[in-house]
Amino acid sequence: MENVGNVLMQKYEFGKMLGQGNFAKVYHGRDLKSGESIAIKVIDKEKVLRVGLIDQTKREISVMGLVKHPNIVQLYEVMATKTKIYFAMEYAKGGELFDKVSKGRLKEDIARKYFQQLICAVDFCHSRGVFHRDLKPENLLLDDNGSLKVTDFGLSVHSSCTRIDGLLHTTCGTPAYVAPEVISRKGYDGAKADIWSCGVILFVLLTGHLPFNDSNIIQMYKKISKADYKCPNWFPPEVRRLLKRILDPNPVTRISMKKIMENPWFRRGLDTKQTSNTVEKEMPSINADAVFSPSEKSFEPKKPDFTKVSSLNAFDIISLSTGFDLSGLFVENDEKDEVKFTSTEPASAIISKMEQIATRLKLEVGMKKGGQLKFRRPSEGRNGPLSIDVEIFEITSSFHLVEVTKSCGDTLEYQKILKQDIRPALKEIVWAWHASDWKLSDGYTTFDSVVIPDVDVASSLNHHLESAFGKRFEIKL
Repeated sequence: MENVGNVLMQKYEFGKMLGQGNFAKVYHGRDLKSGESIAIKVIDKEKVLRVGLIDQTKREISVMGLVKHPNIVQLYEVMATKTKIYFAMEYAKGGELFDKVSKGRLKEDIARKYFQQLICAVDFCHSRGVFHRDLKPENLLLDDNGSLKVTDFGLSVHSSCTRIDGLLHTTCGTPAYVAPEVISRKGYDGAKADIWSCGVILFVLLTGHLPFNDSNIIQMYKKISKADYKCPNWFPPEVRRLLKRILDPNPVTRISMKKIMENPWFRRGLDTKQTSNTVEKEMPSINADAVFSPSEKSFEPKKPDFTKVSSLNAFDIISLSTGFDLSGLFVENDEKDEVKFTSTEPASAIISKMEQIATRLKLEVGMKKGGQLKFRRPSEGRNGPLSIDVEIFEITSSFHLVEVTKSCGDTLEYQKILKQDIRPALKEIVWAWHASDWKLSDGYTTFDSVVIPDVDVASSLNHHLESAFGKRFEIKL
């Protein structure tokens, strides 16, 4: 048993530790006023700041404030000190659903009950514009009545975060549960991606094993991209038909939440109260910014910061290898008119340098939020006007990846500008141009020549890898 002091903020009493991760520990707690059991998640603020997970933590807080539902773990309150962040949450005494499944497949009626509760919870999230993006049995808890509770909204996102094309573009989740379009790097519908994950969970509940599994992750993704799975002979035909519609690799034709909830097999024994999107008692609104705000001044409206860039996760980092490039499953080789480089300069300096190059080359410059720039040459070439996209990603605050891509126009013209003008001009800010020297062998992935500039970058990379793949990797500086 581990304690972190007896009482938190004169409100909650700490008990034994229930679990821990890289940046957080979860304790059993008790509300001193009501006597109710709660879970207290304690996050190390310094570590979160160091590896650039501030936005992810804020998003988790904001999203959990939006989704008040009987089948979703409730966030009661968020508190913070100079060094720690505390989530006071609903306590799910029954533990993870994963523990039940790990002992073997569930009976059909039990599996259907959990699937019904899962679909109702996720459908409620979608009705509030929230996409979970990491649905799996490990993130489904059970209360003392055996009711399912969706938890861990660390990778969730609101629909307001979609790009101009109306799609999400961050590749995230857990490999075996992720939808094929999520790893295509062409954008995806968050609701349809969640539906796919729910289908994988249903298969796991009924069989006790994954529909897509392989020791070589590339081979596993190939199976996912083709929906290459086999139902056991004893599978009820109606479940087989439902799964075929959920695990449809084409998100456009994939079944919707509404159609799932109208399915006869799904509705069998369904508590109609579950489908009414019943909201539990309202809790006080939670200000996510306050957790990291040094003073009240930070609550003042701020101007958009165009130098704020997207963060990379494990999927993105690993897919930088041509041997491990997941987009190769979906994109033809001749479509990949792109180069990448890393830099230890701040995003503002990289943007400034790119704008200088564009001005010198007489290219029009368009600026978007999230560290995205678009260069365009007004005069048309053989294949129309040349357009170059530049996107900056943050690995840590002191280490960035920059992707330069030809979005349209003549390839020869693009290659000439890249070789003669852009690459030489970037010399002073480039740490290293991306090399294709990561490789796959015997089901394992080796990274032979990855340049890692400091300990923080290595720590951030290992955190992302562990979150996505469930194990730690050896990274040598």
